[in-house]
Parts: sequence; structure tokens; C-alpha cells
Amino acid sequence: MCEGLLKFAKVQNLKLILLALLLGACATRDEWMAEFPVEKDELTSIGRNPYFILEPGYTLVLEGGNERLVITVLDETVIVDGVETRVIEERETRGGRLVEVSRNYYAINTRTKDVFYFGEEVDMYSGGRVSSHRGAWLSGIGDAVFGLIMPGKVALEIKHYQEFAPGVAMDRARIVSLNETLVTPAGQFEKVLKVEETTPLEPLVAEYKYYAPGVGMIQDGPLQLVESSGIGN
Repeated sequence: MCEGLLKFAKVQNLKLILLALLLGACATRDEWMAEFPVEKDELTSIGRNPYFILEPGYTLVLEGGNERLVITVLDETVIVDGVETRVIEERETRGGRLVEVSRNYYAINTRTKDVFYFGEEVDMYSGGRVSSHRGAWLSGIGDAVFGLIMPGKVALEIKHYQEFAPGVAMDRARIVSLNETLVTPAGQFEKVLKVEETTPLEPLVAEYKYYAPGVGMIQDGPLQLVESSGIGN
């Protein structure tokens, strides 16, 4: 598509400023992987790769300050965009009060072990009641398409969209380290993957998550792993 635009600009003898805009748009799109051609019959709702686990009953608990995040792989699947996805529930409390519950939908490629993110349903709470569903999206609805949450084979400087719902959810990830050492309340972890997350919806904000081999996420910003149902498995 970008090559076609550039040829068109040259043939039509467009002004340099327009040509520069076209070049900028192409460079931006090429920098972050946003399209993931996969055969849907290669996707399944159960499995794992070194840093992401889709097995019913698997649970991670992270805490920091007065916040607590419980991530649970449910024994439940949902069809999203023609694919059977695994439901992972994330339940966040602050000061003992529920602030958010999300149901996230994932599938793993049986050949490459890439884990794809197909969307989420979100309940935001205020005063003990659901106040909004901000950030909810589903692949195949409107302009939203699934993203890559965790590659099966990681490498430095891989850049990819985790979710692609324009104007709603546009999180993207860049792998910045493969060999971190991290100490959490659950223990010390080696060869930890460090991921920088950003979004064009908030261009000045960056967050960092850490993933341990065979465990999954062990730190999300200030939240650190305190227990897991599968450490050492």
C-alpha cells in the first residue's frame, strides 16, 4: 500500500510536503506490527508459551501499596471473530474495594505459540456499582482487529500492537530486555522479559511489565507477584 502511494505521488508530481506526509504515515505503520496473518484453524483456546499461560485454573496475584490484581484463567471459552478464545479474568481492588473487572479473550497458535488478544469486556466500579465499560472492545466489531499479546519466540526490539481498536484501545508493546533479574515477594526470577507498553492514544505515557519464564507476568508497574498457582510447574 505504501509503495503504491509513493508511486502515485511521484506520477502526479505532488508537492514535497504531501510526499513527506505519505512517507511519515508509511514509516509509522511499518514500525509497529499491526497485522498478523494467521490461519484460524491453527488457533486454540488452551496452551502456553514461555511467558504466557492459557490453562484453566492458573492464577497470578500481584500487589503493590493498597492495590491488588488477581488474574485467573477461567474454565470458559467464548467465540470472538470466529475463533474460540480462552477467558482470563482480571479483578483489581484498591483499598479492598473493587475498581475493575475485565474478561479478556485470548487464543494461541499451535504452530508458532504466539498468543493473540481478541478483546475484552470491562466493568469499571465506583461506590460498589458499575460506572462504565471504558476500554471494552472485540475483534471483528467495527474497525477492531486482534493483536499479539506475547510472541512465541521473543527477541529484542520486537514492536507490535497488542490491541487494535481505533479510538478505544491501542496498546502496543516493545521488548526492551530479555535478561532481567527481579526480586518479588514470590521470589527471585532470572532471565526476565521486560516489555515497554505505550499507546498512541496517550503518547507521553509508558508502562513496564515483566514476565518470567514458566510463570508469566511477575510485575505490572508498581504491582509485584505475591503468589501463583503454577510457579515451578
